[in-house]
Amino acid sequence: MKSSISFFFGLLCFLSYSQSDLDLAESYYGNGEFKKALYLFKKLQTVQPNNSKYSFRVIKIYQELEKFESSHSLINSQLKKSRNPQYLIELGYNYQLQNKLDSAKVYYSKAIDVAREKPTLSYTIALRFEEHSLVDQAIQVYELAILKTKNSNYNYRLAGLYAIKQDVENMFLNYLIFTEKSNAYNNQILQLFNDYITEDPNSKYNQILKKIILKKLQYSSNTFWNQTLSWVYIQEKEYKKALTQQKSIFRRNQKSLQGIIDIGFLAMESKQYEISVSAFDFIIEKVQEPKIILEAKLQILKLDLLRFASPDFNLINSQFLTLIKRYGIKDSTIDLQLSYVDFLLDSLNKYDSAANFLTDNLKIKMSKINLAKIKIKLADILLRQEQFNRALVFYTQAQSQIKNSSLAQEARFKAAKTSYFKGDFEWAEAQLKVLKSSTSQLIANDALELQLLITDHKLGDSLQSALRIYSKADMLQLQKRPSEAIDLLDTLITTYPNNPIVDQALLLQGRLMEKNGNYLGAIEKYQNLIHDFSTEILADDAYFDLAELYRTVLNMPHKAKDCYEKIIFDYQDSIHVVESTKHYRNLKSKLKNTSEIRL
Repeated sequence: MKSSISFFFGLLCFLSYSQSDLDLAESYYGNGEFKKALYLFKKLQTVQPNNSKYSFRVIKIYQELEKFESSHSLINSQLKKSRNPQYLIELGYNYQLQNKLDSAKVYYSKAIDVAREKPTLSYTIALRFEEHSLVDQAIQVYELAILKTKNSNYNYRLAGLYAIKQDVENMFLNYLIFTEKSNAYNNQILQLFNDYITEDPNSKYNQILKKIILKKLQYSSNTFWNQTLSWVYIQEKEYKKALTQQKSIFRRNQKSLQGIIDIGFLAMESKQYEISVSAFDFIIEKVQEPKIILEAKLQILKLDLLRFASPDFNLINSQFLTLIKRYGIKDSTIDLQLSYVDFLLDSLNKYDSAANFLTDNLKIKMSKINLAKIKIKLADILLRQEQFNRALVFYTQAQSQIKNSSLAQEARFKAAKTSYFKGDFEWAEAQLKVLKSSTSQLIANDALELQLLITDHKLGDSLQSALRIYSKADMLQLQKRPSEAIDLLDTLITTYPNNPIVDQALLLQGRLMEKNGNYLGAIEKYQNLIHDFSTEILADDAYFDLAELYRTVLNMPHKAKDCYEKIIFDYQDSIHVVESTKHYRNLKSKLKNTSEIRL
């Protein structure tokens, strides 16, 4: 028993000393103190002669010290003992460091021959080539391994090496082959492709990727390739083509319509309304589940309001009522109920009808969360009617009904904003300070933005006159009275030209003019803000809004690119940097291709 205990503690001490020596040796090596590191690694190698890690490190240090004969001798002795093919690579690399390239090639070839004969050793051989940045040799080994073993994991390693060589076509191909077999990594690989693929369908890398996929589709029935092609088309905003691929996928396996649903919403967001309608029509035709059919029909009603210059409001109202009658007022139709209220408010301007509809629905037994949604929507109507106290009552009721939820935080934020509209800035500010730590990032950001607006502009004016005018203009915006809001902001700017809220007023004016279709007026307001307040916190917002206007509405890509570039380089802490970088890269690619075509 005593001898066993002695052995255990002896082994423990030995391992402890070894680890201490190893840590110190690695530290010396990392700091470039090669002679000290060499002493310790040789000591460790003597104690554990079969540990190749120490041998490789000693070889590396000899090479750093240009003691090539010593490294050559050690490599040969290790080869005789273990026949580890990695030492063949080390011997070749030792020759390469001495510029004896022919001798180096001989030993690299010998290592590759081992991989050819023993595919199970391919990975360790390729990794040793990679360690010395011998990319071509590593590629050769992985390609041999794939040929012999059909293991797609090697395609992943191979793709990374082709990326180093900037051989994008082979990089794409090997990542796709890997992902076809290992679908769990699909999102990760597509995220990587995002660094190459742009919105421009004619860009070099887009063309390469589509060519690879289309070639695979000629002889493969795997829907993976349709799915990937659909993803490319989505990046290009070619939603009609993406929808064709998703329909093809559904016809083959009929497992899920999610891809088609996604395209329906993406096309709607991009104002490709007819394609969106086509997607939702397909869903209605193919699906049996009432909930999904209702959602698709609801989206088509919303699209009817967007895609026609003069929508038939009476017909749409009738269609809403038909859906409500068919599916009823219950938890599962809450989206339909709230969408109908939005239609009554925004299209028919029927505030009382909308409020009465919601009030009646509150009497029907539904879940707490859906009753809270109805109360919040009812409060929204009362707010737009400037019935501030009644709105506060419903927001507060909703918040207390569903405590500690994101919806409760939304109700609390809207209550704070109601107090801001009411002119009770102190109470609003107190509530907003609490909401800054909201679990919902969107609400937290909105709360911070409104709190800063109040905090920065309530001081220096005991009557808070400028802030009150601004909040009234903000209220007019909410009530969809943009022309009145713009005029009121003009009054603010004229009356209080030196007030720090002027930049906020200019930004809001620009956005209201843009919504009204007064694009030249919007550009003027954004440019005034940039010129007069270039060092203030809203300058990047003005640049971004201007860039978006040039890009999405006015089709002036050069000017849009210049604005995005300004944000990227002059406002690096801006929340718009990521989005600006994406659009800047896409525009740069499009403009380059356009100039090449013109040439």
